[in-house]
Amino acid sequence: MDSEQVDAVVIGAGVVGVAVGRALARAGHEVLVLERHAHPGEEVSSRNSEVIHAGIYYPPGSLKAELCREGRDRLYDFCQRYGVPHRRCGKWLVATGEDEIPALERLRCNAADNDVALAWLSSRELSQEPELRAAAALESPLSGIVDSHAFMQAMLGDMEAHGGWLVRRAPVERIETVQGRHRIQVGGDTPSELSAAIVVNAGGLAAVPMARRWEGLPSEAVPRQWFSKGHYFAYSGRHPFQRLIYPLPAAGGLGVHLTLDTAGQARFGPDAHWVDTLEWSVPESLATTFADAVRQWWPGLDPARLTPAYAGIRPRIHGPDDKPADFMIQGPREHGLAGAANLFGIESPGLTASLALAERVLQRL
Repeated sequence: MDSEQVDAVVIGAGVVGVAVGRALARAGHEVLVLERHAHPGEEVSSRNSEVIHAGIYYPPGSLKAELCREGRDRLYDFCQRYGVPHRRCGKWLVATGEDEIPALERLRCNAADNDVALAWLSSRELSQEPELRAAAALESPLSGIVDSHAFMQAMLGDMEAHGGWLVRRAPVERIETVQGRHRIQVGGDTPSELSAAIVVNAGGLAAVPMARRWEGLPSEAVPRQWFSKGHYFAYSGRHPFQRLIYPLPAAGGLGVHLTLDTAGQARFGPDAHWVDTLEWSVPESLATTFADAVRQWWPGLDPARLTPAYAGIRPRIHGPDDKPADFMIQGPREHGLAGAANLFGIESPGLTASLALAERVLQRL
């Protein structure tokens, strides 16, 4: 089979893969973004809270902290310039009892170390959400929401305007690196082989398995992967809240919180469960657990109005007994392959950080 020669290939058309493809195209490369599904963003990128994170929770000096802060500003600017639906609605972090206030103060200090300002709310300000039960709360004015599908479509349009292409139903079966070129076997309905000077593995949930099928990539460069599943429940009808409401972080995640879509509809989630397989169902039986969690800060919740919405799975490179891992961006310096990059463990705040992640990948290459 003859190889088609291209400048660059990006594997995976999630929000980060599309952002990388756009950045490569705008840098003058002929780029193909290969997606194994029929539509971009069908996995991690369409199964999250769609929150624009301010940068509160991440260890100071980490890639997550740095790229969340940079990506947040880039994302707001992109949405304004390209007409992507979004809203800087702000977020309240809530202590439901006096015993939780010290933990809230630790979050405020961590955010300050990340150059993210949080403000204590007065009793008068707390009354703006009259149905909220809170002993104290912090306000994050830089937090917001975005229509993730519209964001991906806007990036794809800009990528295509600069000569890039999205190829759907194009699963990558293997990669072989020989003499500075990367040969990519593409399956699907019309199998083909590509030869590229640049390859970026942005496969999300498939990034680690893809790297293990990459001949020439040192096996010790590929981390172990775990999956963390989170469920979401929608709340039918009206609700009283004007902004995002977050309790204190829980084990494995940020706790069951209230998020809003750009139409103002409320949903709750995610919880966090370590799983071994990719399975997307939302058991109705979880509604009771969700109701109990939300009633800690919203006693007026009506459990009958909770309905299963969707589930998402995070591609993690740390296990349940490990310290949370940072983003892993591997370039030639890490694995020795010129023109090659791997993105591992790109979970939250990957959506917020996507534009900054793309620029960092270009720098590594």
